[in-house]
Amino acid sequence: MSKKVFKNAKEALSDIKDGMTLVVGGFGLCGIPENSISALKEIGVKNLTCVSNNAGVDDFGLGILLHTRQIKKMISSYVGENPTFEKQFMSGELEVELVPQGTLAERMRAGGAGIAGFYTPTGVGTLVAKDKEVRQFDGRDYVLEKGIKGDFALVKAWKGDKFGNLIFRKTARNFNPMAATAGKITVAEVEELVEVGQLDPDQIHTPGVYVQRIFQGVNYEKRIEQMTVRKG
Repeated sequence: MSKKVFKNAKEALSDIKDGMTLVVGGFGLCGIPENSISALKEIGVKNLTCVSNNAGVDDFGLGILLHTRQIKKMISSYVGENPTFEKQFMSGELEVELVPQGTLAERMRAGGAGIAGFYTPTGVGTLVAKDKEVRQFDGRDYVLEKGIKGDFALVKAWKGDKFGNLIFRKTARNFNPMAATAGKITVAEVEELVEVGQLDPDQIHTPGVYVQRIFQGVNYEKRIEQMTVRKG
């Protein structure tokens, strides 16, 4: 268990290499691995393929790595909040694979479960289905989607123990549990790291068997992506 615990993000990610595929948890700016993203910027790895529901915003989340041009390709569902993403995509500098949100979650889950692919009706008859196998089941067309497996998965949890058992809080639970299963090496950063046995087994969302490295994060900004308020 002690081999799973690292001092910080930079130590946990020290062997990430150029050209690797990273599966990154989070939903919008909620539950994103802030420390890990900052460490990747500092380490300076390039030509990354990042699989994530979204691409952050200009100066936060994965947007930080877009600014430094460390990301070669994004496989994402929602990217509408990042002007840097838009500019790089329109100029041809950034490769983009847009995936329906539910399909992206299932592709991560399938990759983590060792499932090579699955058929879904989502995307049939659209650009999503271009160059993909389409089969008919019970009179309805379905498109073949492949499971996703990354070299690393980077996730952020509310609490974790030293074996890697994780608890996510509220919206952070949307993509992190699937992402956590989809890495050959999964690195989890947590707000609170506790001893084994201190977490209620019935509350654990990701079992530690999926997590190879864990560390307690620091200085979480937890930025709000959009805020709408009424005048007082």
